[in-house]
Amino acid sequence: PSVDFLCSVNKEVLKMLVQPLAFIPKIPFWHVWTDLNGISRQSQQWMEGFVLEQLCSGTDSLWVGPRRSGKATMLTLVLPSGYVGEWHENPSPQWILVVSGCWSVETMDGQVVEMGPGQISFGGDQNTRSDGERHGHRSRALGQQPAVLLLVQVSPEMCPPIP
Repeated sequence: PSVDFLCSVNKEVLKMLVQPLAFIPKIPFWHVWTDLNGISRQSQQWMEGFVLEQLCSGTDSLWVGPRRSGKATMLTLVLPSGYVGEWHENPSPQWILVVSGCWSVETMDGQVVEMGPGQISFGGDQNTRSDGERHGHRSRALGQQPAVLLLVQVSPEMCPPIP
């Protein structure tokens, strides 16, 4: 484009053209998964693929991540202070969002991840193999306050890829 054209472009339009290049969101989450040997592991992954779009008529554009469709169930858990969920698998693949308080997840590989408000985990450690003591993961409420978790259990087609 010519310099004259660029100079005549509305500043707001120019901002909208440049902004997507300057900032595209990536949201971190911890993925609990089962390796080929049946051992649960955790790795940090990123929600990506956001596009800037107008979600509803008459609203400003916002970043929208990839849509996944399928069956989902939502529930809220409150882990009391001192709670320990001994070794177990997630009952089904599920997104876990910490609403308040803190909790930790320990996987069979020995990794412990502590999470607080706003942090996200995906529980996909189904089909682990017991080593005689451990199976799946162990979770704990940390601190003096209960940990409040929002869970969204999802069908397999809604799961993130295994690392």
